[in-house]
Amino acid sequence: MATDPVCGMYVDERTADLRLLRDNRTYYFCATSCLEEFAAPQKQLGRLRRALAVGWGLSAVIFALTYLVHFNGWPWAALGLAAVVQFYPGLQFYRGTYDALRNRVWNMDVLIAVGTTVAFVYSTVAVLFPGRLPAAYFFDASSLIVTLILTGNYLEHLTRERARGSLRKLKELLPTTALLLRDGKEVEVPVSEVQPKDRLRVRPGARFPTDGVVLEGRSAVNESVLTGESLPVEKRPGDAVIAGGLNGEGVLLVEASKVGEDTLLAQIGQMVTEAETSRVPLQQLADRIASLFVPAVLTLAFVASVLWFLVGVGFTVSLLIFVSIAITACPCAFGIATPAAIVVGTGRAAEEGVLFKGRDSIERASRVDLLLSDKTGTLTKGEPSLTDVLPMRGTTSARLLSLAAGLEGGSEHPFAQAVRERADRERAEPARVSEVSAEAGRGIQGQEEGHRVAILRGSLAREEGIDLGSLSEEAHRLERAGKSWSLVVEDGRPLGLLGFSDVVAPGVKDAIRTLRADGIAVVMVTGDHEAAARRVAQEVGIEEVHAGVRPEGKLALIRQFQAEGRSVGFVGDGINDAPALAAADLGIAIGAGTDLAKETGGVILVRSDFRGVAMALRAGRRTVQKVRGNLTWALGYNSVLLPVAAGALVPFFGLGIYNWLPITGALAMGLSSTTVVLNSLSLRYVSLDH
Repeated sequence: MATDPVCGMYVDERTADLRLLRDNRTYYFCATSCLEEFAAPQKQLGRLRRALAVGWGLSAVIFALTYLVHFNGWPWAALGLAAVVQFYPGLQFYRGTYDALRNRVWNMDVLIAVGTTVAFVYSTVAVLFPGRLPAAYFFDASSLIVTLILTGNYLEHLTRERARGSLRKLKELLPTTALLLRDGKEVEVPVSEVQPKDRLRVRPGARFPTDGVVLEGRSAVNESVLTGESLPVEKRPGDAVIAGGLNGEGVLLVEASKVGEDTLLAQIGQMVTEAETSRVPLQQLADRIASLFVPAVLTLAFVASVLWFLVGVGFTVSLLIFVSIAITACPCAFGIATPAAIVVGTGRAAEEGVLFKGRDSIERASRVDLLLSDKTGTLTKGEPSLTDVLPMRGTTSARLLSLAAGLEGGSEHPFAQAVRERADRERAEPARVSEVSAEAGRGIQGQEEGHRVAILRGSLAREEGIDLGSLSEEAHRLERAGKSWSLVVEDGRPLGLLGFSDVVAPGVKDAIRTLRADGIAVVMVTGDHEAAARRVAQEVGIEEVHAGVRPEGKLALIRQFQAEGRSVGFVGDGINDAPALAAADLGIAIGAGTDLAKETGGVILVRSDFRGVAMALRAGRRTVQKVRGNLTWALGYNSVLLPVAAGALVPFFGLGIYNWLPITGALAMGLSSTTVVLNSLSLRYVSLDH
């Protein structure tokens, strides 16, 4: 066994199976492992391909010897070829049986090993000691069963690896080396040697090896794979950068802040792996069924074969009945019903920046029927935008915006930034304003061509009794709409109003519509005042609003809905709303940034995009539906075919049917597992469109 250095999960170097029982513990295959020497997925697939090449090649020859080409001594040739199949491709089933029995558990390897061994040993004794047993040879059955089941295993591994492709691509974004500054010189070192506070040089076109903060330089950085931002983001001193981000044309000096398993990239890998390998209640149910199912099937096989022997069908048919039951009932579908769906579902969600955190967050997401959402920074951008430019008669909008941009040119106030962005967008040239001074909570003032100009906050304008004239009604309209406003004045005379609002974030309307279509009601819970909350709610399509609610009020509201029998999800920014996120049946932290490990909630959205909420709940619901469908299929398959294997069709088709039942049982079992995998793979197409 080995441990992946990024996610800390156990990797089995021999089988790379999803689960391995060893030392009375259950270890899981790490979905994001990239260790070449231990359980590399491509190596495992290569081993399976070689085993299948041997299995199918020799099985075809054995089949021909048994049914098509007879010559003296052909059973000896079949014995030699079947032995190779039994103990080369089939060796993994004996290893799996050994592990299972040593840990006092039952798994599908036990059924496969018992069934094929019985058929092979009987045929071998019949060849070695002719006359002691009826001259019946089942080398074709034992070989084809091993090969068919391995084919199913190969398809399972292949589909798992394809499902995990997007996660593996994330890990491949990390460079293997970094340019470390030591004593003023650049030294290329392995990324594993970089420590927090180290200074790194990141050249144009290179990827960032760690999370960090820009110290020197300016550049546009593409972080789309991690954050979903479609365009490169301008980075300057003081801005944060993320490991795996692609630097643009500038050279940056970066101080490492998080390295190794603390980076955002590593946290994503760890959280997705934990979600994939978590023992959700449905998986625990499947495990209990499988643990009881294997001994029950072996008992049924033994009892049925003895009863048929007592009826007088003969030893050969009784043996075939035992083998048919053991092979047909192989619980492969039980074993992969949950993991296959969870691997694909969490992988698909991760592609959209949705991370499931915790053991049962996927199942809890599937049960949510009521979603409470904060407003600021969740449904809205969380920063003001200049939405209204309302000039007095005799003043143009361009003049008003130009003057405001000139006054706010050097201010760091959020309203100032909103003014500058609007001016840039409308290509309004800032006026030349001198002697600019600002007073906190009051506004900003300066001189422009000999005139005293200022921007006053709305409350201050009213306190000073400034006559708004025709703008008075506009000011009331802005307030009724939940907007803030400022007054632009020149020599004490009003020139116009600037209206500010925290605008609805992109995609929120579509997400609310999707949630409603999925049967999930959405309620807004915010500490903001009623007018602002109602404006946003009306714009996005939310009917129920609770405004002016303090943090303790949010907790009380969540508990009230839970007492009514609702399964409540809560969406917040992951900081101020931590108590509500923890109290809800499912907490969803939106726009969590780079500190994912400290976030509260069962679902974390890397991107500040409310559409991720709808995606998380839809992915959770669809994944659990697939798990239940897989388990239902596995139970139904065995309910139908076990009676057939036990002899239900003998009255209709005679005893001759048992010459083919072991092989057809193995084929049916393989198809059952393949059906489960294909059903799970359909989760790859989950989206907000369908």
